[in-house]
Amino acid sequence: MQGFAAFRLLWLGQALALVGREMTWFALTLYAYQQTGLATTLSLLGFFHFLPLLLLSPVAGALVDRYPRKWAMLAADLGGGLATGFLLLMLLLGRLEVWHLYLVSALAGALSSLHWPALSAALSALLDKKDYARASGMMSLAESLAGVGAPVLAAALLGPWGLKAIFALDLLGAGTAVVTLLLVPIPNPKPLAQAGTSLLEEALFGFRFILARPPLLGLQLMFFGVNFLTSLAVTVLPAMVLAKTALSETALALVRSASGLGGVAGGLLLSLWGGPKKRVHGVFLGMALSSLALALMGLVEGPQAWAVLAFLESFFIPLLNGSNQAIWQAKVPLEVQGKVFAARRMIAWFANPLAMLLSGPLADRVFGPRYGQGEGIALMLLLFGGLGVTLGLAGYLFPSLREAERLLPDAKGD
Repeated sequence: MQGFAAFRLLWLGQALALVGREMTWFALTLYAYQQTGLATTLSLLGFFHFLPLLLLSPVAGALVDRYPRKWAMLAADLGGGLATGFLLLMLLLGRLEVWHLYLVSALAGALSSLHWPALSAALSALLDKKDYARASGMMSLAESLAGVGAPVLAAALLGPWGLKAIFALDLLGAGTAVVTLLLVPIPNPKPLAQAGTSLLEEALFGFRFILARPPLLGLQLMFFGVNFLTSLAVTVLPAMVLAKTALSETALALVRSASGLGGVAGGLLLSLWGGPKKRVHGVFLGMALSSLALALMGLVEGPQAWAVLAFLESFFIPLLNGSNQAIWQAKVPLEVQGKVFAARRMIAWFANPLAMLLSGPLADRVFGPRYGQGEGIALMLLLFGGLGVTLGLAGYLFPSLREAERLLPDAKGD
């Protein structure tokens, strides 16, 4: 089994694992907010996930290029299963506390630092260039399918079965991912590392590669900006929904599922269409349109209206991320993609933990006391989403970004 057929099997395992992880994340979000009633609790949950992810990404990228990508993905999926098993054990013993959630969130972030560059590089080796955008759309589709089904399923199971059922299904998904990984042959290009090259030098290679190519650096700085603005708003969005609906699990599940459904529709469109011929159009317009939907979410009232805009916000994200991914896969040599993609993600995602650390206190201590927690967070969505629209459209003002695909040569194929 090879090529796109192997990818489909790999995709199936990863999709099922994503469903389990999303169910657990939804349940833990509810549990954490119910325990404290603070938006800061949710922001810390995100912060502890993203901080180790970012700090470990450069070294993880170097490891991915040194060793078989399959090993890295197996370690991440197995580690995720162990983390969920720990939560299940604490729950059964009656000792589950909020700080346990922070600990597992940090472990999940560390494992993700290894999994994402390994998966991205593995897909580049497994597929022909013509299938990159299509595969990227299918991966976005998997994430979005999990986003649709996981909140509904989790909300349905929490009442009669509680957290135990959620954790058990998460473990089942992780096990399926491991089995499918073992069945798929993933090619490994010959490493470029020379004798005597340290792991730190390899970890820094990705940053040097990007700094030497201003169009790629510019694209990632745009992602840094939009990730910062979006995270300031999205991190506390569940708190707004819960605050305005008297802690309604159903309302939060509706908004989360609508968001996932939008991602499904956007991912399906991208997988069938392949995206615009000039990929930067997908990046700039996807960024602006998704931010616009987020901003409008701060102006409307009620779960149905939030759900419609959550759908639209997520609909444009596969176009944004898939177009960007296709640019990088075409311009970065296969044998160094682990290091470069890890550095790329660290640049773009460094904004996330910073924004998450700020968003909770902004909601609880600045906007909330002045306008009420629900209305204060709604104002945050309007403000930061509007700035995201401006940032996305500003990309057209810079020739080095607008013409990035023309200015950068394609990486040599095998």
